Amino acid sequence: MAKDHKDAAIAELKSEFESSNGAVLTEYRGLSVAQVTELRGNLGEVARFRVVKNTLTKRAANEAGVDEQFRELLEGPSAIAFVRGDVVEAAKGLRDFAKANPALVIKGGYIDGQSMDAAQITKLADLESREVLLAKLAGAMKGSMANAAGLFNALPTQAAQLAEALRAKREGEGESAPAEASAE
Repeated sequence: MAKDHKDAAIAELKSEFESSNGAVLTEYRGLSVAQVTELRGNLGEVARFRVVKNTLTKRAANEAGVDEQFRELLEGPSAIAFVRGDVVEAAKGLRDFAKANPALVIKGGYIDGQSMDAAQITKLADLESREVLLAKLAGAMKGSMANAAGLFNALPTQAAQLAEALRAKREGEGESAPAEASAE
């Protein structure tokens, strides 16, 4: 590869590292072109799957300031899924594809500034999507606010019930007191 092409490839990879939320490193040995195309389609807009040259990727990762542990994973035929959207959704897509196609092996990754091994990427894939987690959080907050509103509403209601019970008791005592006085 000519030096100009190498420099352009390194600059492009560096840009990918800097503009993405993370990168998941895979080994794709044994996958056909059709399977790689299918994987790219499954990932959609969430991640960009690229087959990379290890030497150029190491240089680009170094220039982008990617963790040393990530660079050490660049052995053998490598491909990187540069995550642009929901990291959990991208991890799920890769994990599910790897289950159906054992030739795809997840080596590890670099997510939001932290290096992750393959087991951590799999755990990340087990999480629910960002939208589901946000919906659960909103539901929990709504439930807490409803409970608080119920408590705030209960105080005046209980005070009114107590005042009514006291009034009824005084009326009852007032009616029985004159009846006792006339009997004596």
